Amino acid sequence: MTAATSALAAMRAMPIALRRWIDTWLYQLRGPQPGPIVLGHRRVYILPTSHGCIFFLVLLLMLAGSVNYSLSLGFILTFLLAGLGVNGMLYTFRNMANLRISAGRPRSVFAGDVVEFPLRIENATGVSRAALEAVSAAGQAHGFDVAADSDAVAPIALPARSRGRLRIGRVMLQTRFPLGLFRAWSYLEPDVDCIVFARPETPPVPLPSPTGERGEGPASALGNEDFSGLRAYHAGDSPRRIAWKADAQNRGLLSKVFSGQADSELWLDWNALPEAMATEARISRLTRWVLEADAAGMTYGLRLPPTVIEPAAGAGHRTQCLEALALLPQ
Repeated sequence: MTAATSALAAMRAMPIALRRWIDTWLYQLRGPQPGPIVLGHRRVYILPTSHGCIFFLVLLLMLAGSVNYSLSLGFILTFLLAGLGVNGMLYTFRNMANLRISAGRPRSVFAGDVVEFPLRIENATGVSRAALEAVSAAGQAHGFDVAADSDAVAPIALPARSRGRLRIGRVMLQTRFPLGLFRAWSYLEPDVDCIVFARPETPPVPLPSPTGERGEGPASALGNEDFSGLRAYHAGDSPRRIAWKADAQNRGLLSKVFSGQADSELWLDWNALPEAMATEARISRLTRWVLEADAAGMTYGLRLPPTVIEPAAGAGHRTQCLEALALLPQ
């Protein structure tokens, strides 16, 4: 277990009230911070590492021996090493100070996947910053360097365990550069989040008919003019639409999708699902149907208890439907 992981585990084990007091008073964390965050001198903390403690203990022993035996060379070597340690402390602190951090918008993922929040670190000084490390709230660490007058991007990976809105949470930046005798660190909490889509139902259930009721397949909502792609075979698909060539190539049973003028629109209706179906199962099935309808190029709408999304098509409509499903109350 690394020192960063141990520190995060120790913070999580503290009582909540004590942790909030430490966050507010010592680390100056008062909730998510909008905009770029600048690591001023008062936000950078530094302490000796275990190697640093041993180093300074050895220096004390050398000093005691030099005093006891009046060794001039011992004094010179002791103070030389002490000066080296002090310089190491200053360089470690300077390696962290005055960095400017901003968080980018991550890509939405499905529950069970991993979200990567891009953290942009800008170095507006003429001194390169080396061996920096960004540690997420989950304990995942990412090392990087930032050249002088440049910037770098550190991906902060967080597991998306459930649907809904996922915040980046607290991030720790740390460094032990250049000697490893000191560790400088700082906490920050950017104001950025990600919408985690519900996990699609597996195995998929055939789409309802364009009338909004369960049917045997979506064929009636599709056009018949131009070939636009392949999708997984659904029971009831016409044999004329099955891609037999793809099946001969061991790609599984697929159906051809054609674009053109559809005769009707498809409604994905929450209330049309079986009454005994649980909330999360309904969301999972509707999520799967949104993906299937979008892949088939269909025009579809979504009826949910609190809202209605009118029929449309395209990537923007797909995202709107998935976000509406993801943000339904747990």
